[in-house]
Amino acid sequence: MAAMSVIGIDFGNESCYIAVAKAGGIETIANDYSLRGTPSCVAFSQKNRILGVAAKNQMVTNMKNTVFGFKRLLGRKFSDPYVQKELKHFPFKVEQRSDGGIGIRVNYLGEDNVFTPEQLTAMLFTKLKESATIALQTPINDCVISVPGYFTNAERNALLDAASIAGLNVLRLMNETTATALAYGIYKQDLPAPEEKPKNVVFVDFGHSSLQVSACAFNKGKLRVLATSTDAQCGGRDIDMALAEYFCQDIFSRLKLDAKKNQRAFLRLLQEVEKLKKQMSANSTRLPIHIECFMEERDVSSELQRSQMEQICAETFTRIERTMRAILHNAKLRPEDIHSVEIVGGSTRIPAVKNLIEQVFNKAASTTLNQDEAVSRGCALQCAMLSPAVRVREFSVADVQPYAVRLAWDATKGEDGDMEVFPAFHAAPFSKMLTFYRKEPFSVSAYYSDQVPYPDTFIGQWHIRDVQPTAEGESQKVKLKVRVNIHGIITVASASLVEKKQDAAQAENIEMENANENPQGQDAAMDTNGASQDQQNGPENQEVRDDDMKGEPQQKQSWTQKVGQWFSGENADDKKDKSKDKSKKVLIKTIELPIDAQTHGFPKHELNAYLEQEGKMQAQDRQEKERADARNALEEYVYELRGKLSEGETLHDFISEEQRNRLVNQLDALEQWLYEEGEDQHRQVYSDKLTELRTEGEPIKQRRLEFELRPGALEDFSRAIQLANKAVDLYKAGDVKYAHLADTDVQKVAEAAKNALNWLESARQALAHTPRHQQPPHTTHQIRQERQTFENTVNPILNKPKPKEKTPPPANPTAGDGQPDAGSAPSDAQQTQEQMDVE
Repeated sequence: MAAMSVIGIDFGNESCYIAVAKAGGIETIANDYSLRGTPSCVAFSQKNRILGVAAKNQMVTNMKNTVFGFKRLLGRKFSDPYVQKELKHFPFKVEQRSDGGIGIRVNYLGEDNVFTPEQLTAMLFTKLKESATIALQTPINDCVISVPGYFTNAERNALLDAASIAGLNVLRLMNETTATALAYGIYKQDLPAPEEKPKNVVFVDFGHSSLQVSACAFNKGKLRVLATSTDAQCGGRDIDMALAEYFCQDIFSRLKLDAKKNQRAFLRLLQEVEKLKKQMSANSTRLPIHIECFMEERDVSSELQRSQMEQICAETFTRIERTMRAILHNAKLRPEDIHSVEIVGGSTRIPAVKNLIEQVFNKAASTTLNQDEAVSRGCALQCAMLSPAVRVREFSVADVQPYAVRLAWDATKGEDGDMEVFPAFHAAPFSKMLTFYRKEPFSVSAYYSDQVPYPDTFIGQWHIRDVQPTAEGESQKVKLKVRVNIHGIITVASASLVEKKQDAAQAENIEMENANENPQGQDAAMDTNGASQDQQNGPENQEVRDDDMKGEPQQKQSWTQKVGQWFSGENADDKKDKSKDKSKKVLIKTIELPIDAQTHGFPKHELNAYLEQEGKMQAQDRQEKERADARNALEEYVYELRGKLSEGETLHDFISEEQRNRLVNQLDALEQWLYEEGEDQHRQVYSDKLTELRTEGEPIKQRRLEFELRPGALEDFSRAIQLANKAVDLYKAGDVKYAHLADTDVQKVAEAAKNALNWLESARQALAHTPRHQQPPHTTHQIRQERQTFENTVNPILNKPKPKEKTPPPANPTAGDGQPDAGSAPSDAQQTQEQMDVE
């Protein structure tokens, strides 16, 4: 079972879903409230943290300490205009930290605490991890987590940090629409063969806070993302806010109540508006909205029709249409090139959204997938594919890097200092090898070169150390591997110095690349260029299959051919040179260079501090749960025992009047204590009181149990005595069954039965004269022991087997005429003789 525990997490702005890959397929896990969706909410109290469903349930009463919407704050600074826009949605306090990051101030354990969005995400992940662990009955480590396709390096690193704090090993951060496409494609049996024209499918994911559209090409066993288009600031909540704004104005104009000035009232209005929006998806009639004690102890009512809602939210629908039209441009597709448009995300249930899809793509929206669970199912499938412990159907997934990425460096003689390494919608994961000629350490920086939903286009800076000139003072060849990794994060993965040593007689350079670029046997581009620094006007740019790339092969040359070339010191150019002059030899030495990286994400020491803090909070939660469980156990026992002691109840007769009155008074006092000074005590206090109470309650319960079980034990003993007496009577009557028994043995049985009957009668009398509230003179256990002793005495005698009868001598084998008797069977001697004759 443990080997099968690979999970996929759909981390949404409003709620999360967990799916698990099992032998029978993909299954969505229910949480402790038997719901499949867990709200992305974290709340804090005087004693513990409250996570998921429980946090959302107490949101209205504990507004300032219930945090939600933190997914959109990940990896951002407080001054970020996107963050400032989000703040208007939050009733809790958000402030700027000393490093410019975001801090969320809450009251936890009676003290003010400031948590980062990454910490809050980690708290939610610990809840999801716990739900999965309970459901699967095995520890969870490996997972794939969904991430919006528009997330930048900073946000992706922040999400990985959050997972690390929660103790999760993330095999991949998977773009949400790519996960949806995988969940769609892997079960499709009608996909075209690899050499045929692919089937193009558009996926529209319209969730709580964003809109993502992707176009994917499917072939049998293969999925390739063509392009994406997103609106990170357009979601179902924008419709909620527009409707809430409408009702605020309506209520103010009629009742002069301003809901915007009362956070609790506005939050309740938003909750009611969300319900109304869902009802409008199924009804086009006028629908009412009613909130009791809305403000100033006044009730409010209003109503709305679907057509009005579409007018109120016209701006949102315009943005949706713009984003959907952008996918046709980005993917270079026409509506007729598209096979179907699949919809996921809660907000795609809105009829106006479906109408827009039909207008843009000339096709009705298809609902093949589960709109809420498709992303988590795709993530679980990807996790199973990446895990060595699970076997899954072969299915390659080629994603894209949505933004163009450029690299900048200090240019030397004749070089450009800037270059676009990855254009927009370049395949990912992917690596490119850049060759520089340098005499000293140098730095490269990466930037997004087009518009991104993030205020800063900076990705990171990498300083390559330990670069020195050659003995002759010339520049050395340095190779940089720039990678979009499996998480969609851009990084300089490695830097290496290529040193060549050759025979004095050698005139030309011939290079052989080391095979260390391909630990998993993937194809790599070969660098055969021996150009000097003077010939360079920029680094050489070579594409390399990434280690974890599962797309199409880019070189026709096989891996085995390349290995053979590497070990023989050959490549394509080498062969030509070698045919001219076989005496040339070159020794290539590759030295890994250290890299100092300056990128987004927490430094190691800060991450460790958060990890330690999370551990303490988990311990506090466990301690509080144990305390609450102990208190509940005591409270439950008090109610149960007192109920059973009352008139006509099960325990009433098994305790004396005086003791009953005293115990009931004690239980009443204990109940009062529980709701007063005993409300918040240590676990041990409750445990001690429960133990003390049990010493009085359990003997009463035991007496009642004895009273119920005793008649059966007495009856069983009586039946055993009757059976023994009956056997004695049968012996005396000459029954053949017991004819083989000796007189002394039968006498022993009769004596044992008589003694047992005397004991049983005496016990019955003693028990009949003992009141129910007193300890009985004979327990059920004693009666059963007496019966066992009696049966151990008589059963061996009565069950003694009969002795075997002696076999009579054989009859005369021959009749008077010397022939064998036709009616008699041949003797053993005869059979043996006959067998010997035959042999």
